Order: sequence, then C-alpha cells, then structure tokens
Amino acid sequence: MYLQFFRASFLANIGKKQHSLFVELEARRGTIYDCNQKPEAVNISADSVYASPNEMKDKDKMAAIRQFPAILNISESSLRNKLNRKKSFVWIDRKISSAQSQQVKQLKIKGVDFIKESKRCYPNAYLASQIIGFAGLDNQGLEGLELYYDKYLKGKNGFALFLRDARQKKLDLKDKMLAPKDGYDLELTIDEVIQYIAERELDNSFRDNHAKGASIIVMDPHAGQILALANRPTFDLNEYSKVNKDQVRNRAICDMFEPGSVFKIVTASAALEEKKVNEQNRFFCENGVYRVGNHLLHDHTPHGWLTFTEVVEESSNIGTTKIAQLIGPDLVYKYVRKFGFGSKNGIDMAGEINGSIKEPRFWSKTSIGAIPIGQEVGVTALQLVCAYSAIANGGKLMKPYIVKSIKDKFGQVIKSFSPVVARQVISADTAARMRKILTGVIEEGTGRMAKMEGFSAAGKTGTAQKLEPNGAYSHNKFIGSFVGFAPAEEPLIAIVVTIDEPHPYYYGGVVAAPVFKKVAADVLKYLRTKQLPAEAYASN
Repeated sequence: MYLQFFRASFLANIGKKQHSLFVELEARRGTIYDCNQKPEAVNISADSVYASPNEMKDKDKMAAIRQFPAILNISESSLRNKLNRKKSFVWIDRKISSAQSQQVKQLKIKGVDFIKESKRCYPNAYLASQIIGFAGLDNQGLEGLELYYDKYLKGKNGFALFLRDARQKKLDLKDKMLAPKDGYDLELTIDEVIQYIAERELDNSFRDNHAKGASIIVMDPHAGQILALANRPTFDLNEYSKVNKDQVRNRAICDMFEPGSVFKIVTASAALEEKKVNEQNRFFCENGVYRVGNHLLHDHTPHGWLTFTEVVEESSNIGTTKIAQLIGPDLVYKYVRKFGFGSKNGIDMAGEINGSIKEPRFWSKTSIGAIPIGQEVGVTALQLVCAYSAIANGGKLMKPYIVKSIKDKFGQVIKSFSPVVARQVISADTAARMRKILTGVIEEGTGRMAKMEGFSAAGKTGTAQKLEPNGAYSHNKFIGSFVGFAPAEEPLIAIVVTIDEPHPYYYGGVVAAPVFKKVAADVLKYLRTKQLPAEAYASN
C-alpha cells in the first residue's frame, strides 16, 4: 500500500529518468553562398561523444581515462573530473573527426555513446575569411557575417526524449520530440572568382613589399555591391581557434588612416561642381615649396605653372592647396561630408567606423594646406571606394552591401536587398569631367603603372606618412594606395588597394597601382566571359 499509493509518483519518476534520455537536437545552421551559389560556409555531420557516469562501472571509467586523452582533445584530469560526477549525461568531446570517432567506437567502453551534431566547415579555408567570419562549437556566430547575420543563420534547436532499456541501451524509439527549425541561407554579392583574383594579387604585393598589412575592395559602382573584399594578414577559417586579433580584423572597414593624395578628388570635384574653376585654369605651383601659415608645403616633384587637370594628374600638393584656398574651407568640408567621409557608409558588416574629419571652426591656419591633400583626416578603404564609385557612376553615393538575399532551405526568399542611393554628391556632368581627368592620371600622370592593355582605366595614387605615437609624421612608415575604376568610359568595377608600411618602395603608384592593374584586367576579362551566351562556349 505504501509503495503503490504513497510512493508511486516518486518511484515512477526515478524509473522514468532511468529509462529516458533527454537529447537536444541541433538546428542546421544556414549555408552561406557566393553570388553564383557556390558554398562558402556549410554544415557537415560529426559525432559528439558523451558518457553516462551513473551507469558506468569503475573499470569502464578507468579504461576511458587511460585511453581517451590520446585520441580526443581532452586532458586526463578533465576527463576524470567529468566521469566522477553523479550525472547521467556529460559531454566528453564534441564534433570530433571521423577517424577519432572510429577509434573510440573500437574501444567499446560501456556507458559511452555518440550523438550526431552538425559542424561548421569552410570549403575554401582562407578565401574571404574576414568577410565570412566563423561560428563556434555551438554554431554560434563569433565573427564576420556569421556574427552579423547570426539570428538568421542559427535556427532554433529542438529536443528528443529517447527510451532506454534496463541496461541503459538507447532504443530507436522517441517518447517525445520537437523538431529543430533550420537556419536560413545567405546569398552574398561576393563572387568567388573575383574574390580569388583579388586575394591572389593582394597576397603577392603584401609578401613582395614586406608590408605590415594590406586591403582590397572590388565594388560594383552602380549598385554598391561588394564583389570582393580581402585583407592581409589572413587566416584559415577551419582553424579559427589558432588566430589572433590582427588576423581576424577586417582592416578594410575598421582601420582608419590618412589617405594622402587619393583624397584630392574631393577638392577637385568641389571646385568643378561649384564652377570656381575649369580644366584649363592655371595655377603656379611655386617650384615645389609653398608657405601655408607657419608650415612649408612641398611637392614630391617641383612644378611651375600647371593647369587644373595637370594639378590632379601630377598630384601637386601645392596646386591642390591653392584650389582649396580658392573655394574656401566651408566648401571643402561640405564635399568631404557629401562624399561620405566622417560617417559610416552603412555596410551590413560588424566593425565599420566613422573615420574622422574636423569642422572648419576647428581647423588651424595650416589645415587648408593639409586636409585637401589627405592629411588631418582619417578614412577607411571602404569610404574611398564608395567615393570613387560616385565619380564612376555619375555622381551618386551608393550604400555598399554584401548580402544579396536571405532564403530558407527550400530556396524561398525571406528577405532581399537592392541598391540604395545615399545621395547625389556631384552632377553627372562634373562626374564625367572628373572621370576624364582621372583617366589622364593613368595615361599621363602618377598612375602609369595602373595602365592596362585592352581596357581603359581611371584612378589616383596616394602615399601617406603615418603618424608616430608622439604625433609627428613618420619618415619611414607609409601607406601606399590606389583607387580607381575601369573601364574609364563605362565603369563596371571600382577598386581600392591599400598597402600598409611597405618597404623598401612605398609610393602608391609603385606598390598599389600594379595590384589594381592586374585585378582589374582579370576581373574585366572574367565579367566579359560571364556575359557571353552559352553558344560561345560550345563553339570554343
């Protein structure tokens, strides 16, 4: 009577715990695809090992403690601690390799079993590592798009209550079950082929120039779609536990630097847009030395009289400063802001920064000779490529984006993204005139090493001294850059290349322009093949 009526509920619960095993069912994390549906991040099935210490005999525990550390990623002391707990379920090691799983199974230790889980895998290892980021052991996004879009990718876990027999052997029967809800897939604007081309050439320049860091972005100037983005140093996404912060950092959107001469397009565009000058107006460049306030401004090559066009082509600091003095600080600042500097571009990635630009009321007497030539201002590589894209596309500043759509596992679109015009920066006429001038930079000026065979291009070189900790400009640390677009008449791509602390050569026209040339040429050839009809391939 006592057992049947007064202790029935208590004893029944004990029996239920002995004959039931609660297991969480992991949701499938969404796949990340490039724009051609090539997988960049996928989930694969992997065994996870668990033990039931309450049901294990001492000899089984000792066998596990003696043999598992050599096979699995676990120490003897940690394993001993786990198996001595009064629990019916403890994890031993999760998402192990098939070879490890086979070795553990061959030991046939009682009280040890396996659960199938999904493991995040990155088929291309190093490719687009700072874009994609990575997910941790529990499929939780930790960096990059894996983190930014985690709420869409991760899904929702379910559970199952398995029945066990008197010997604690799991039966293929489920008492209760809630199926997991799989995560959504991402389709990127990134093109795997363009990404490979960009990384290949960036890697060569980073290595050959003994640089501290490097970045490249390839963008569709008309849509704002990011076709490729890469940084150096980089890392293998499948070995993320071994990386440091310097490798993970997405320099292209979160590193601020003084841009140098690539910034001169702001003053030049402002002067044309406000009708203060025309291409033939001449400026005396003081034979290479010009006093601004208490500072002597120099040109890298002394010049006398230069036309407005030649000032840009020859990248004259003095000519640019005289144009800035002509239009005034307020207009310079107005167009700095209109081109998107000093604020985020709004890309759908974590870590983007504003950059830095002072309002004219905070300028010193020498600022008019510094800001127009890319000093006393902090920018990102992303801001530069967006600004040049505005010149390439007829004057519109586009909001950059990297995810094209979010889909469920059946391919139904949950959310899609399309081009967004942030604002009209300059008129289409001014943009056309600037494109012509920037074409001259490559044809006749400092950017000759960016000139391609078969394609025209427009762009600007930049070489900026880095600041030392004491606030002085360094004489041996530079950032060499090149920003441009191609073809010059009807641009399909805009590219920014930055090389941080290259040596022994540090000029942007020497270390960055050749990267632009090689990437642009190969990308344009690739885009041309994509536009060919299927019959063209068959005939070849």
